[in-house]
Amino acid sequence: MKKIIKQLLLPFLFGAILVSCKKDENKDFFNGGTNPVLSSSASGPFVLNILRKNDPLLTLSWTNPDYTFTTGLSSQDVYYTIQIDSATKNFSSSSIAEISVPKDLSKTLTVGELNSKLLALGLVEDIAGTIELRVKSTLSNGSGALYSAPVTMTVTPYLDVMFPVPANLYITGSATPASWQCGCGEPELLSQKFTKISSSKFQLTIHLNGGNSYLFIPVYGSWAHKYAGPSPNNSNNVFGDNFQPDTGGDFASPPTGTYTITVDFKTGKFTVQ
Repeated sequence: MKKIIKQLLLPFLFGAILVSCKKDENKDFFNGGTNPVLSSSASGPFVLNILRKNDPLLTLSWTNPDYTFTTGLSSQDVYYTIQIDSATKNFSSSSIAEISVPKDLSKTLTVGELNSKLLALGLVEDIAGTIELRVKSTLSNGSGALYSAPVTMTVTPYLDVMFPVPANLYITGSATPASWQCGCGEPELLSQKFTKISSSKFQLTIHLNGGNSYLFIPVYGSWAHKYAGPSPNNSNNVFGDNFQPDTGGDFASPPTGTYTITVDFKTGKFTVQ
């Protein structure tokens, strides 16, 4: 009886082994793809104009990377990212600009869209700079990154600010030597005044008392306008954060020491170093 059962089971066991082998043979492996090829409808040089900020400037197009698996072409969605960096940085800077383009094989950039990316990179308005653009492709899960060869162009950005730039800027608050808008004389007033170092940027080196508060104001002695941080009071990053006009909370000061504060109306951010 046992011999009969063994004879009956052998074909089933052999079949199971064959099925298992076939399953192993049918595993789907990623074979990669082909780097996309990027092209631009215009090469410049470009001098950007704020009066044309909503106009299309150029169209970037690229080829499909044709990701493949052992079973053939991938059916997964492909996602693309346009990367922009200064030509000397070789896409290694921490401020590299990116524009996401899910699934499409082209993107038209407006004058204003490119200008904002250039300013974020640190390019100076009204001065020509050389940039590189490339496209990065990935599968929907972020894997299989491929990069195109870069396209190089020369662009002159224009000044575009997050907030209107005031004529002057002062600091006031319990964190400062003069406290909250003291009724002091000219020497003390000047010690609270920022120096304008560019068309949109102010800077001041000053002693700050830790665990206290401060604000920026355009007119010393007046509360008609202010530049403040996030609400509630003292909830900012003490070494730099966003600021906003006429709303928000006091800035919290860093540990006691002497700091250089830089306020940039182009980006709406300040740093404390």
